[in-house]
Order: sequence, then structure tokens, then C-alpha cells
Amino acid sequence: MSYQTIQTATHADKVGVITLNRPKQLNALNGELMDELGAALKAYDADPAIGCMVITGSEKAFAAGADIGAMATYNFADVYKQDFITRNWETIRSVRKPVIAAVNGAASGLGADTALACDFIIASEWASFAWSYMLRGIIPDGGGMYFLPRRVGLSKAKQLIFSGRKVDVDEALSLGIVDRKTKADSLVADAQAWALELSQASSTALALTKTILNQS
Repeated sequence: MSYQTIQTATHADKVGVITLNRPKQLNALNGELMDELGAALKAYDADPAIGCMVITGSEKAFAAGADIGAMATYNFADVYKQDFITRNWETIRSVRKPVIAAVNGAASGLGADTALACDFIIASEWASFAWSYMLRGIIPDGGGMYFLPRRVGLSKAKQLIFSGRKVDVDEALSLGIVDRKTKADSLVADAQAWALELSQASSTALALTKTILNQS
């Protein structure tokens, strides 16, 4: 399938790799990108040869939040009727195979929420995270209010969301936002190696276990 805002590849015939590809916008998330990301995830999830997926971005940014410019003309009714972006954020959670976010550079706002929606996060020394919604007068509507407290606890989640401050990779690792830290030049390779490890498990058992854990 041909995509305009993402690139797809396979590693060792077992790992599906999805690269967000809007470099001029620092991978800011819009409806087209989220539709394509959801479609790619579903395609890999349906492929019996694929055991795990990796989502990554560029050297500068995993995803620098939502594309505010694209949303400028939207009102509440537009967003509600279209289930804007959220419909495909939920796809990340609904696929049965594990999904690893490989973060290099900034993961801000909806970009940080997209990383949190994945099962695991591996990040380079240049990665940073910020939930800067409050600075723009909006709420963390991409899942941040659900996932962040479950990773760091309610009080710390409130501190990060209320302030909107940037968190570097070492603090993110200590808080439990990030699962593994690695070097920027080996980020994708290390994510792929981790994905290969996960792909060795029984696909049926893994899918059922992931579903049950997510629902518990």
C-alpha cells in the first residue's frame, strides 16, 4: 500500500516498522497521518508473518504534537463527528501484537500521547517528552490523562500536565515513562532487536495476554 505521510518496512520478515514522515512539520499529527498509521498497524496486525511493530519518527522529532494549523478551522462539532485523530489513536491499543515506540527528539502533546499508547517506549539520549496542552488552553485529549497516571502515578502526572514542562530522557526513564534508553544512532536497530525478541512468543498467547492486561 502506498502512503503519503508514513513509510513502512519489515525487519527480518517479523517486525513491521512504521516511520512517521512529515519532516517539515516535525511529524505533527493530522488526520491523514493518523489514518495511514492506523491502516499500517492493522495491515501488520493481520499479517501472520509479523510478530511485533515499531513506530518511530525522525532525528528531530518523534511527533511534535497535533497539527494545529490543520485544526484551525475545526469546531467542536467537526471534531466530535469525525472522531478526529482519536479513532486511530485507539487503533494502537486495539491491535493484538505488541507495539514499540522508538523515540528520538521531541515527543510533545499528542505525539507524547501516541508514544504512551504503545506497549513500550525505547528512547535515545536526545528524546524529550512534554504534555504542553495547558499552555495552549486545551486538555490532554489524546490519551495522556489515561496513560500518564498509570505510568507515573496521579500526582506526578498532574505536575507534568499542569506545568507542560519538558522532560528529558533520563527523567522520563526514572519516572517510568520510558522503558529503555539507548543511543540515537542505534535506536531503530535496538527497537527492532527488542521487537524480534517479542516475536518469538506464541502469537496467540501473546495476543490474548495483551488484550487481557489492557482490559484489566
